[in-house]
Amino acid sequence: MASCSVAPKEAESEHTAIPNWVALPRDITANILLRLDTIEIVTSVRYVCPLWWNIFKDPLMWRNVQMTSLGDFYEQAIEICEYAIKQSCGHLENIFIDGFATDDLLQFIADNASNLRGLVLINCHGISDEGFCQAVKKLPLLEALNILWFNLSKDSLEVVGQCCPLLTILVFARSGSNCIIDGGLDDEAFVIAKTMVGLRDLKIPGNSLTNAGLLAILAGCPHLEILDIRACYNLHLDESLKKKCIDQIKDLLLPEPVYDDYWDDDRVTYLDSVIDDDSYDPYD
Repeated sequence: MASCSVAPKEAESEHTAIPNWVALPRDITANILLRLDTIEIVTSVRYVCPLWWNIFKDPLMWRNVQMTSLGDFYEQAIEICEYAIKQSCGHLENIFIDGFATDDLLQFIADNASNLRGLVLINCHGISDEGFCQAVKKLPLLEALNILWFNLSKDSLEVVGQCCPLLTILVFARSGSNCIIDGGLDDEAFVIAKTMVGLRDLKIPGNSLTNAGLLAILAGCPHLEILDIRACYNLHLDESLKKKCIDQIKDLLLPEPVYDDYWDDDRVTYLDSVIDDDSYDPYD
């Protein structure tokens, strides 16, 4: 019988050896580090070793700033965010901020990130319409905008449409918007239809638009491929309007009825009948 060239203990040692992360090629290390939250990078990760410190001297490592896992650093969040933006030296392309942005910070972003392509703002109640409008006028290359769970008016949307001609993605969900407004309100829908002709992806769950607003969007945004109008309960979709949506939109999420008289005898909603899947949950 042939003898094994590696002793059992040596084989086990090789199998369980801790990988030498410092020995990884620099580009692979950089690719891994890019996936971390900016708070972690600024406060700890870049201090791990000289290699990682040097990697983060490259402005291109700060093209994406993600400020979500604030932890114990909430009070320093704005300072850390501004530091990261400065490190990008104008190369910032995408920024994701959850919960702490203000008018001043947004203005700082606009003044130092003229190449910004993507902006995500969540629960940023410190941002006003005036501050938002002043900042977005300086971001003509913006392609994707997410505004979630804080209230900006149709005026802010109009400035976006007028000043960001490359915009293809808009997510706009107001704080406390998931309700039925008597008679509906189409102001925001009309602004989107009039000023955002290049949209391909529109998500406005909980919006107060009516059938008139939806028809305006379908006509004014001919390139639209994705449309999310869940919880838009002022819509009353007849078969003709449903068919128009289905024919024009590849990925369509419709509002699910909330009233008993929307159910048929088999307890199937009109949304179920559209997609032919009774088990579908649009909020999953």
